Amino acid sequence: MLSISPYQPSHRNGVIRLILPIQQHEFELDIDIARQPDLMDIAGYYQQNRGNFWVALDGASVVGSISLLDIGNGQGALRKMFVKASHRGSDKAVAATLLTTLIDWCHKKGINEIFLGTTAQFLAAHRFYEKHNFQLVSKESLPGAFPVMQVDSRFYRLSL
Repeated sequence: MLSISPYQPSHRNGVIRLILPIQQHEFELDIDIARQPDLMDIAGYYQQNRGNFWVALDGASVVGSISLLDIGNGQGALRKMFVKASHRGSDKAVAATLLTTLIDWCHKKGINEIFLGTTAQFLAAHRFYEKHNFQLVSKESLPGAFPVMQVDSRFYRLSL
């Protein structure tokens, strides 16, 4: 049975086992854990101020993740949204449930805008974000506090 939970340290290895294979094998990105220090300190990086990190669990297995980094001024950066291939698709609704959890949190915490960066290769992600009312924006229009990742080439904004 699927459940969404705030990140706990016991989820760390599951989160890494979820994210790295998607980045490295599915999308052939040249990235490793050493270049993602946020994954080594999720609580210290994401679960600060009005930010948070959630996992989708199928039983005890991490099958999805999403996070919100509080970047100030009522704005947040959506980061680390990944869903295991076996749990993707609108019929499973893992991605949509994770996003709804994040948006509900934003409403409760006074976050009015969500920004995100993604790569050109993540075509399904582009469709997903656009289906959920995210608008494509230029890199130049991002808030100064938005953490642009080296692999990011497409950027989106959702006004709440």
